[in-house]
Amino acid sequence: QVQLVESGGGLVQAGGSLRLSCVASRRTFSNYYMAWFRQAPEKAREFVAAINWSGGRTNYADSVKGRFTISRDNAKKMVALQMNSLKPEDTAVYYCAADSTYFGSSIAEYDYWGQGTQVTVSS
Repeated sequence: QVQLVESGGGLVQAGGSLRLSCVASRRTFSNYYMAWFRQAPEKAREFVAAINWSGGRTNYADSVKGRFTISRDNAKKMVALQMNSLKPEDTAVYYCAADSTYFGSSIAEYDYWGQGTQVTVSS
């Protein structure tokens, strides 16, 4: 079982930046596809970004393209989400997710999830 722990959330003004990190406890971290999702109050969980094993392939939701960057460091068992030009609508709990075989945006396909970290963007 892979354990994921997110960190880096907080309160930031619109236009500011935050960097989220997700650390995995499993030795085989490099064999997992990784993704970030978010969920705002009273909203469904939605896809943000995904990254493949090597880090050479990424995918982003249209709402964050050009502003967010997903990356990974397999030696550190870490995946990061750099968030720039933050908007109030980015406010949500951000979740790190992992799967051994799936690369995509469907929440149902990811087997492992972190506890989430709160991101609040003020106007």
